[in-house]
Amino acid sequence: MKLHLTVTKKQKAFMDATATEVLFGGAAGGGKSYGQLVDALTVALRYPGSKQLILRRSFAELEKSLIRTSLSLFPREIYRFNAAAHVGHFKNGSCLDFGYCAAENDVYQYQSAEYDVVRFDELTHFTEAQYVYLISRVRGANGFPKQIKSSTNPGGVGHGWVKARFVDPSPPNVPFTGKDGMARIFLPSFLEDNRFLSEGDPNYKKRLLSLPEKEQKALLYGDWNIFDGQYFSEFSTAKHTCCPFEIPHSWRKWRTIDYGLDRLACLWIAVSPEGRAYVYRELCVSDLPIGDAAAAILEHTPKHEEIYATLAPPDLFSRSQESGKSKAGLFASYGVPFTKTSNNREAGWLCVKELLREKEGAPALSIFSHCTELIRCLPALQIDKHRPSDCATEPHDITHAPDALRGFAVSFARPAPTPAVRHGQKWSADMWEDYFAANEEEKQYLKRKYGEPL
Repeated sequence: MKLHLTVTKKQKAFMDATATEVLFGGAAGGGKSYGQLVDALTVALRYPGSKQLILRRSFAELEKSLIRTSLSLFPREIYRFNAAAHVGHFKNGSCLDFGYCAAENDVYQYQSAEYDVVRFDELTHFTEAQYVYLISRVRGANGFPKQIKSSTNPGGVGHGWVKARFVDPSPPNVPFTGKDGMARIFLPSFLEDNRFLSEGDPNYKKRLLSLPEKEQKALLYGDWNIFDGQYFSEFSTAKHTCCPFEIPHSWRKWRTIDYGLDRLACLWIAVSPEGRAYVYRELCVSDLPIGDAAAAILEHTPKHEEIYATLAPPDLFSRSQESGKSKAGLFASYGVPFTKTSNNREAGWLCVKELLREKEGAPALSIFSHCTELIRCLPALQIDKHRPSDCATEPHDITHAPDALRGFAVSFARPAPTPAVRHGQKWSADMWEDYFAANEEEKQYLKRKYGEPL
């Protein structure tokens, strides 16, 4: 049988793209989802027995968009859909799985699967970890072309990594090879590219024009620099980053950390006499036990550099039930004592916003250009859907450096008062344990904090 399919020029470019990873994205109404399904249909018919997977983040999105459209688009003579298994079967043996990954670990349901093409619809709704794992399912010895083809609008939890992977490295429509050797291309789409929608619903553009400016730029113009849900929309690379310079010896210097076995993030921040803060060094490393993490922090701190305090969140001061020791105590035993900062997330993020504000023609915070992880992660943080004054904690891998900055911001804006010296205090067993584990400087601090022991 002959199929008569009408597609736009941009949809045809998406279908013809030969790069291993293809992103078709930008403005709303560009015909991206339809392009995915038409492409899936042509691949299924061109390569009998081929296997494809098309994904949305939730089943509700999958059912209301891709499944519904595919049932009206794919000819019944050659295609049948198994609603229970969410699988479409073609007469020539090809199949198309409709999948979703609501939770981060849902990707493991595809652990043993093999696909010729994996398709992500609304790629920015996925985390980078989900994407990287699922593209590993593209494999097989049948000789069919192997591709990962995605479509999306700007915004969502994955906006930052998608932009970094596809949009930033190369001009639009120009194939390029990533640092990992993978061939990629970004094909932008705009409402004007989809004449079918423009002619069928001429008021759609007017409705987009009624949106706030930020949403207009993202959905109408496909602007990847402004997107819906960005927490720090005021962040600007031009305004908040600067070329490195030698920090004067007299400036007060801080270290601030966020630590877990999955990631250590340590920032070095200097404050000028005028009260402007400069992030001048960063250390972001994964899979470091406490001893190694402390050693790495000390290694990256020149011996002549005087650190006023190393800030750490309260959870690092909690004692383990097994050992009775805290992570903060262990860091101190390795030569990196901590000062406890506040863990009030909402207050902390507001303090970061205060640092980003312009005062007397310049923001109170500047980041040296070589602190690339903080520069990448801070503007990628999303607004928490349930608590709009807080940042979303997903994707988790971009939260560490900003969390370290938050600890500094809340302490810098509202420094904790120095505890009064107490005398004649009867020390508890825990106090004595802290004292015996401390060096001489830390012992003097503990005496000031607890008072001379009776």
